[in-house]
This record gives sequence, structure tokens and C-alpha cells, in this order.
Amino acid sequence: MKQLTVILYNIRSTYNVGAILRTCDCLGVREVIFTGYTPFLDKGLPHEQAKLRKQIHKTALGAEDTLSFRRADISQAISELKEQGYQILALEQGEHSLNLADSPELPDKLALILGEEVHGIPSELLAKCDYLLEIPMLGKKESFNVSVATGIALWELTKSSLSGTRTHLRTPQ
Repeated sequence: MKQLTVILYNIRSTYNVGAILRTCDCLGVREVIFTGYTPFLDKGLPHEQAKLRKQIHKTALGAEDTLSFRRADISQAISELKEQGYQILALEQGEHSLNLADSPELPDKLALILGEEVHGIPSELLAKCDYLLEIPMLGKKESFNVSVATGIALWELTKSSLSGTRTHLRTPQ
């Protein structure tokens, strides 16, 4: 079973954050690290925190209460994870990106960086990554919404661990 950590770098939209948290919960992510100006659940005064929590909850649907998460400086988080034996992946298009569908066999300890909706992940952070992964595109658009891309990437990274697993099925009452 893979140990996955997701790093949110400068994600602007609380709705994207919530959708990503929900996907992380569904696919067994160990921890989510909020970095940069990504909206965080303990940011600001109590009334501001309540507003953020309500917006994130709209798409997270309670995943914000089931996941382990923290705020950190992104460079420090990358260094800590590398010291713990994690390979650092960035979901980003670029000259050296690997096609997610053809990515090499990856180790069990992975951290996936997701970047800001418009500008992505800056080159100085990409230089700290072990792999850049990109989702192949068939249409005219060059990218997915960050929460959709997260779902695709996490599914690819975890699908080998999910064979035969059907824990989502509810038992009839």
C-alpha cells in the first residue's frame, strides 16, 4: 500500500481545496500539507475560519474532518519528506514531464505537489522534485481543473493498491 502525501501549493479556490480533500480521503492519502496562500481551516479570526470551513465543506463533505493535515513552508515540507524517504512528484506539464499513464514503477512513499490553478508550480520548486508527471491531453485544452487532475493522478498512483478492495459498499439496513 502506498503512503501518499499531497502538498497544495497556492491553490486559490476553497472549492478546489474541498474537492481535493474529498478525493484524498477516498484514495487513502496519509496527509495533506497546505502551503503558500492555499486557504487553510485555521486561518484568520474565528468568523473568517467559519467562512473558510463552510466553503471548503461544500465540496469536501466532511473529508476536512477525517484527514490529517497541516500548514508548512513548502521548501521545508519537501526537505522533511525527502529525509523520511519520500519521492517528490509534481503534477506539471514540462519538457521533462513523464506521461502519467506511462510513469515508471514508483516507490511506496510518495508526495504529490499540486500547483496554483493558473500558473502551476514555479521552476525553483520543480527543481526539487524527483519526477514531474503530466496527464496526457486529447482535446484542445491544455489542462484539467486542479481538483479533477488530482483525482486522475491519485487514481493512477493508487490503483494497484485497490485491486479487490470494495470498502465503499454500504451494507443494507
